[in-house]
Amino acid sequence: MTADATLASLSAGLRERRYSSVELTQAALARIARTQPELNTLITVTGEAALASAAAADQQLAAGTAGPLTGVPMIHKDIFCTTGVLTTCGSRMLSNFVSPYDAHIVTRLKEAGMVMLGKANMDEFAMGSSNETSYFGPVRNPWDTTRVPGGSSGGSAAAVAARLAPLATASDTGGSIRQPAALCGVTGIKPTYGRVSRYGMIAFASSLDQAGVITVSAEDAALTLQAMAGFDPRDSTSVDVPVPDYAAELQQPLAGLRIGVLREFFGEGLQPAIEGPVREALATWQRLGATVTEVSLPSLPLSVATYYVVAPAEASSNLARFDGVRFGHRCDKPRDLLDLYKRSRAEGFGAEVKRRIITGTYVLSAGYFDAYYLKAQRVRALITADFKRAFAEVDVLVGPTTPTPAFGLGDKTSDPITMYLNDIYTIGANMAGLPAMSIPCGLADGLPVGVQLIGPHFSEGRLLAAAHAFQRETDWHLRTPAGVSADFAAGETR
Repeated sequence: MTADATLASLSAGLRERRYSSVELTQAALARIARTQPELNTLITVTGEAALASAAAADQQLAAGTAGPLTGVPMIHKDIFCTTGVLTTCGSRMLSNFVSPYDAHIVTRLKEAGMVMLGKANMDEFAMGSSNETSYFGPVRNPWDTTRVPGGSSGGSAAAVAARLAPLATASDTGGSIRQPAALCGVTGIKPTYGRVSRYGMIAFASSLDQAGVITVSAEDAALTLQAMAGFDPRDSTSVDVPVPDYAAELQQPLAGLRIGVLREFFGEGLQPAIEGPVREALATWQRLGATVTEVSLPSLPLSVATYYVVAPAEASSNLARFDGVRFGHRCDKPRDLLDLYKRSRAEGFGAEVKRRIITGTYVLSAGYFDAYYLKAQRVRALITADFKRAFAEVDVLVGPTTPTPAFGLGDKTSDPITMYLNDIYTIGANMAGLPAMSIPCGLADGLPVGVQLIGPHFSEGRLLAAAHAFQRETDWHLRTPAGVSADFAAGETR
């Protein structure tokens, strides 16, 4: 097995009996143990359970009843509830919470025969763009351990980049799949809002949150999304729309694909080192038969300001349940009920979560609701209308995923506004509920660069096909941080 092995190639190797799921899992657990002190990618490692799942998968493989995902190791972001396993959401508030049930996507991937290695580190309650707000310490980027992996799904992205597993689940509220995928040089897809059930995913901002996946390749993402997607009656926002065969849709020809280049994404703030690889990616799609035209979404620059009204407002409501009474962190020796509430929340939540709860409570207050929250929802409607007009002219919108490569640990923690602006290119898709993905397209000073694709609602197949076509022509998605190939070559598996 090589370090650039994709989910698809590992699945083929398992079916051909070149190695067993137990061997693959043992190798992954050994690699996690060796890299954890440096990268801090996981909060919980479920080694014993993983080996038991792998043994069961090997029985299915031997019996010929295995599916394409059976026996492949994976990691869940610690925002998804997992029966009998800590589900912390990266917070002290839930540092002792053992979930009594599985999230919908956990059940789906378990039924598909995947082997869970553990739970990935993340920004606290998914609030952050650098994976530095976690109660369990920051995650480090495998490409340069002095830099951030992005957030909030930084643990998931770093784990896939370091090849601890070929895939990790993730969530995206304002770019938290795509931004870390770009900074870590891996593939990440946020499906259409409602395409994948949010049941069992701890809520941050309910009208924006969406479960997705981070993988090595677009083909891997298609195989995983196939298992994850579909209607779930337990989630009131789940959409009952048939799930296509994403693997089959990967073969769609690019001839005639209309790509729109987002004008607003190529202005001030975009580093030339990022723009160059993105322009080269556009040229590759053109060579493959796509047409490229410039498209303008005039309301899109307002997305960051709009997001930081809507998301904190919803967070202030969702996080009210964490009060020290029913589950989670409880302060010692409270004097009375009010003291219990105040000290449990003050001790359980970190600074960024408190900042957003206070902001959200403010914009929902009686004197400011119309001025802030209601106005933000009106601007959100304008952003959605801009996207709708654009998709009347083009099939896919393309631009950079982030304005810069991965920045240094601690560089932006003292300036929340600068940190928030790192999501400037990703938030719009969440505001409109659109599917979007990031794939690697180059390097800037030795650090990964991501190109973002955004499509109309339920066009995941089209995005995956465009990404797959690009990845058949390039090898950026197979590039790994220094040391990864050498580690696997040392003989972790046969």
